[in-house]
Amino acid sequence: MIRENPALIDAIRDRFAHVDSCPFQGERIFFENAGGALTLKSVVETSAFYAALPDNPGRINPAGQGTQDVIDKAKSDLALFMNASSGQFFAGESGTELLFRMIRTACVNAPKGSKIIGSSIEHPATRSAARRWAGIAGLDYVNVPHDNATGMVTAEDYTALMTPDVSVATVLHASPVTGMGMDAAAISEAIRAVAPDCMIVVDGIQHAAHGQVDLDAYNVDGYAISPYKVFSRHGYGIAWISDRLSTAPHDMLIDAPATGWEFGTRDTGSYATVSDVVAYFDWLGGEVSDETGSRARIEAAGRAIHAYETHLTDAMIDGTGNLPGLRHMDRVSILAGADNPARQGLVSIAVEGMASADVVEALNRQGIRTHTRKADHYSGNVLSPLGLPDCIRISLCHYNTEQEVAQLLSAVNALRV
Repeated sequence: MIRENPALIDAIRDRFAHVDSCPFQGERIFFENAGGALTLKSVVETSAFYAALPDNPGRINPAGQGTQDVIDKAKSDLALFMNASSGQFFAGESGTELLFRMIRTACVNAPKGSKIIGSSIEHPATRSAARRWAGIAGLDYVNVPHDNATGMVTAEDYTALMTPDVSVATVLHASPVTGMGMDAAAISEAIRAVAPDCMIVVDGIQHAAHGQVDLDAYNVDGYAISPYKVFSRHGYGIAWISDRLSTAPHDMLIDAPATGWEFGTRDTGSYATVSDVVAYFDWLGGEVSDETGSRARIEAAGRAIHAYETHLTDAMIDGTGNLPGLRHMDRVSILAGADNPARQGLVSIAVEGMASADVVEALNRQGIRTHTRKADHYSGNVLSPLGLPDCIRISLCHYNTEQEVAQLLSAVNALRV
C-alpha cells in the first residue's frame, strides 16, 4: 500500500503545503497534526479564488447561482465521504460550536427529568455542552468512566450505566489526548438497545483525518468535524444531523424553513475546499486500489491510511533501524499503553524528570514540531487520573515518513534532564 510505494509517498507529500518546512521556522518535521493537519495545496488555491468573489450564493445572477452550485456539490461530496444517505450537512463557526448547537437542541427538546449520558474521555466540546445544557434543561448527567490504562471507553462501559430514560447521549470517536479510537457504531448500538429514541451526538473531530467515516453504519443523530484537521483550512466546522434532529425545534429565524440550520450568508470557499478534500481521498483510493466507484475508493484510502499510520506509530513505539523505540527508552512512558490496537496516528508520552513543555521546546529547536497537553480544562480529565501534570503529544498523518519518525526517536533518545 502506501508503505511499500515511495513514489506514492512523494506524490502524497507534494499535494500538501509546508510539508517539510515552516515559513516562520524553516525546515521542520510536522508531528502536530492533531492540533491541525497540513493543508492541501488545492485548498489554498480554492480559498483564494472564492475569497475574491463579492457575490452572495443563491442570488439570481451567474455568480450567485454558480456559488450555490458549489455549495450544493460540497454537501453531496460530504455525503459521499461520510456515507450519509439521509440527513443534512451545514457549516458553522467551528466543530466545537456545532457540537454545542446540536447538544443544546437535543437537550432542550428532551423530556424533563430524563438523562443525558457521556463519558469522561470526551473532549470538553461535548462534555461542557452536555453538562451546561443538562442543568438548564432539567436533565440528569450520567458520566461513563473511561479506562485509564487503555485511554478508551467501550460499548460495554455505556451499557453498564444505560437506563430507558436516557434521552441524549454524547460519544467521542477518537481522543486527541490518548489517540485511541472508540467504536462509535457499537456504542450507538448499546445505547439504542436500552433507549431506542435517544438523540446521539458524536464528536468526530479527531477521527475524521484518518479517512474512515460511515454515518449510515453509526445510527446516530449528529456528527461534527473540524476541516482544518482534515487537510482543509481554519475558520469553520461541518456538522451532519439526522432527519429527526433536523426537524427538532431549534434556533432559527422567524418563518424560516423548518429544517434550516444555517445562519447568514454562506462562505462558498469553505464548502468548496471540502470538495477538494473529498477529491483528494478519491484520488488516493485510486492509487492504493483498483476500485472504480468514488465511495469504494474513499474506503480504500481510509484502509490504506490506517495501515500506514499504524506502521508509523509502531515504528515510533518499537523502533526503526538501529534506533530504539519509545517503549525501550529509559524515563519515557507511553499513555494508554504501548500495545493498543485502538491507536489512531498519535502517541502521547511523558518523560520522567522533564516538564513536557521543556521536551517540546527541545524537540522544536531541532525542527521537530510536537505539542504539550496540560492537565487543564482541555486534558485534565485524562491526565489528572494518571497523576500527570502534562504530556507530550506526537501526532502524525499519512504524509509523514519513517525517516521523520527516526529523526524524532534520535532526538528523544538524546534528551538529557
